[in-house]
Amino acid sequence: MKKHQRILKNTEYSSIIAKRRSFVSQAFILYTLPRKEEHARVGISVGKKMGKAVVRTRVKRQLRALIDTVFDFNEPFDSIIIARPVFSKMDYAQRLEKLQELREKALTKYERGSHEKISA
Repeated sequence: MKKHQRILKNTEYSSIIAKRRSFVSQAFILYTLPRKEEHARVGISVGKKMGKAVVRTRVKRQLRALIDTVFDFNEPFDSIIIARPVFSKMDYAQRLEKLQELREKALTKYERGSHEKISA
């Protein structure tokens, strides 16, 4: 992920999460908000329940690789991805599948014009 494809400011994280448009799976929570720029942006959050700093940094690195594979940054929304503790127990294929499912659900909701809270 390049820097212009990331959500970096705390205020942007807060505003996206405050809108509560979310899609949930075992390993991830995906919050979305219609994009404001010409390309979509993605933010990553890994809580302290995942482990100490070294573990959280590894999870972020792995998540960035998944995002580069799944997202094409032409989506009609900006998103925040929160990794859940189950993430560390899954292998790459399972993580990839769950993230693709969430992205597809978000895309279908945005295409239909409704984007409310959905669980996977």
